[in-house]
Amino acid sequence: MSRALPVNDRQTWGHAYAWLVLGFICYALPWSVFAAQPVDVLRIQGSNTIGAKLGPALVKGLFEAQGMRDIRIEKSGVENEQQVLAENADGQLIRVAVAAHGSGTGFTALQDGSAELAASSRPIKDGEVQALSSLGDMRGQAAEQVIAIDGLAIILNPNNPLDALSTEQLAAIFAGEIKTWESIGGKGGAITLYARDDKSGTYDTFKELVLASHGKSLAAGAKRFESSDQLSDGVSQDPSGIGFIGLPYVRQSKAVAIADGQSQPMYPSTTLIATEDYPLSRRLFLYNAPQQTSNNSWTKALIDFAHSPRGQAIVESSGFIAQTVQATKVSANTQMPSNYRELSEQAQRLSVNFRFQENSATLDNKALRDIERVSDYLKSHDKLQHKVVLVGFGDVKNDPARAALLSKLRAMAVRRELSKAGVIFRDITGLGEQLPVAANSADEGRMKNRRVEVWVY
Repeated sequence: MSRALPVNDRQTWGHAYAWLVLGFICYALPWSVFAAQPVDVLRIQGSNTIGAKLGPALVKGLFEAQGMRDIRIEKSGVENEQQVLAENADGQLIRVAVAAHGSGTGFTALQDGSAELAASSRPIKDGEVQALSSLGDMRGQAAEQVIAIDGLAIILNPNNPLDALSTEQLAAIFAGEIKTWESIGGKGGAITLYARDDKSGTYDTFKELVLASHGKSLAAGAKRFESSDQLSDGVSQDPSGIGFIGLPYVRQSKAVAIADGQSQPMYPSTTLIATEDYPLSRRLFLYNAPQQTSNNSWTKALIDFAHSPRGQAIVESSGFIAQTVQATKVSANTQMPSNYRELSEQAQRLSVNFRFQENSATLDNKALRDIERVSDYLKSHDKLQHKVVLVGFGDVKNDPARAALLSKLRAMAVRRELSKAGVIFRDITGLGEQLPVAANSADEGRMKNRRVEVWVY
């Protein structure tokens, strides 16, 4: 006959059993479960173009510059989301989370407080500025940061013989009006369209620069992708495919030259994208809430690092175009005005263009940063005294003399800022509406044509 244990004995055995079970669980689980949980220091949300590679690389570079240890980039378990982890000097594990679901999601995250930085491959929209007005001036220099230049590449299957397309042809193709490759000199039969999804800044850029500027909309049958890599790989494997993508994601596909309006067809080359002359060039942005940045030192640290020479080197190694100033030789041709052709033969052009809003000679946020970059270049290359020529351009006006005057005034605005660094100029001129790099039929094209070039002897 069995006899129950006394109450005290039952309690003792119960405690022992509990410890035995807990010991077994601890033995079975990996050690990482009990490791210190990371402290989130910064959250970045937005563009897949930036977030897939460049964003994490910049964070990793910042951690390295600050002497962090055990730096690593890991998947977070959610598609198109990553985390950058590091151990600081105090042995604390810190983390920056990078979610890349499209530019529009970044501004939503700023609004609801789920991110401190919005990564965007297009400028902020009017509605977003209004929605975020409580956070400060989102178009001001304190909020809008241009961290890189990118070219929107139009990609085909490598076996497609076409080498160039106009933006007008592109609009008709992606609207579904041009249906076969053979009708425009290519091969591959019925055209298959590959496009980024509606949340993508890449799609917003393509829609603005190509579709909307020609009064078109994307055909309903286009294949849509959140991932740039998946889109590019799909085109490279599809003889009938065509897509648009950020420059680092061309991969195994074939990029073609693009013409806009009266411009010559241009391939997405480093020089043409750096000067933003390439018709489908675009700026890549980080946006922060200026009224809240002071509360998060990591926000300012990453922005400053992205603008630094070390940060711009990471931009370049990630496949984008850095904003580092370089001098390049331009081939002269008979279509150039005589004084411009003389410049091409005797001088070099810097890889920076200063651009302006319509009827304005006010430098934008990128231009203000570029003033510093150009000043540093001129000082380091002994070009401060009578070595610099500024050439202003504009969009078409009813009065060509007005276009010439506005282009000269814009060159004078750049002169005023560079003069503060001690630059004494060799010449300043305005060529008005001559040598357009884009069509004047849309705002984006006119903005590209309103520019000031910097040449050095």
